Amino acid sequence: MRRIGVVVNPIAGMGGRVGLKGTDGKVAEARSRGAEQRAPDRARSALQSLAEVGADVELLTYGDPMGAGIARDAGFDPTIVGSPADSEETSSEDTRDAIRAFVDADVDAILFVGGDGTAVDVATTLTELDADVPILGVPAGVKVYSSVFGVSPRAAGRIIARFSETERAEVNDIDEDAFRGGEVVTELRAVATVPVADQRQSAKQLGGGSVESLAESVADAVEPGVTYVLGPGSTVGAIKAQLGFDGTTLGVDVWRDGEVLLRDGAESDILDTLGDRNVIVVSPIGGQGFVFGRGNQQLSPAVIRQCDLEVVASRRKLDGVGTLRVDTGDPELDAELRGWIRVRVGRHERRLVEVV
Repeated sequence: MRRIGVVVNPIAGMGGRVGLKGTDGKVAEARSRGAEQRAPDRARSALQSLAEVGADVELLTYGDPMGAGIARDAGFDPTIVGSPADSEETSSEDTRDAIRAFVDADVDAILFVGGDGTAVDVATTLTELDADVPILGVPAGVKVYSSVFGVSPRAAGRIIARFSETERAEVNDIDEDAFRGGEVVTELRAVATVPVADQRQSAKQLGGGSVESLAESVADAVEPGVTYVLGPGSTVGAIKAQLGFDGTTLGVDVWRDGEVLLRDGAESDILDTLGDRNVIVVSPIGGQGFVFGRGNQQLSPAVIRQCDLEVVASRRKLDGVGTLRVDTGDPELDAELRGWIRVRVGRHERRLVEVV
């Protein structure tokens, strides 16, 4: 029997759809903007997947809202090893306390639900305890740069049930204040033991290659009356520059007929600007291949369903990712988006790439 510790950061990812690019120190602001929790649903999906595998597991978890109720919803009868100091306002120290309790209970693996900040809390606590326990993340944060996460919640559930080998992987985090200001400042915070699995995501690569001709080709192809929803990243940033404005490097901007309708918009703002015909322009994350669900949660299922999709990438970036991925939080939409798509890679060239 495998003993698995499960801890949920219930506020992870709340800042994404409301345009905050992170939740660290911004929970109150996220709530004031109407943010809703997404981590519990993603935790539930992971644990349902784990249950479906039918593996012989014993679940240990933390008190609500950090796992107990969600585990029961998924059909488990978990052992509760502790509870947060304040169930209304959980903290990183609650996550750390949960990890300490899991180590004391001699778990075989830890499944955590959150983003890079949660991964740092988990991995650094294990390092302090000198405990070599395999960990795996269920991606629920706004930014998921580390290579310790499953590619989706359901993949994470399957991996934690079945893995037989482990390896070492990086835990990275970024400065959220710099990120909100349009600058990516990453830092290696820990190295953790993780399951070996094809469905574990790679670390994000920051370099994407030359994009000048690609940006020019997209700008030349814009159509009158069409609303363009322009995602984050340097590749799409070059397109914004070709359209004649200084875009938000790490946010979503909306442009139509030579006018910037919205800068750094949240989901609700983007929905308000959409017209009769809309096109989302996005570039996959280098090294990971995610088109939706990593760093662009403002592009929610509600937004995506009202838009055509234009995926752009340099040849070097595509060579580095192989296939593309989506993790919108809506399984039906993910299924609709999967399959072969044509990715614009140059002025006159498109490449057929599979979304898996």
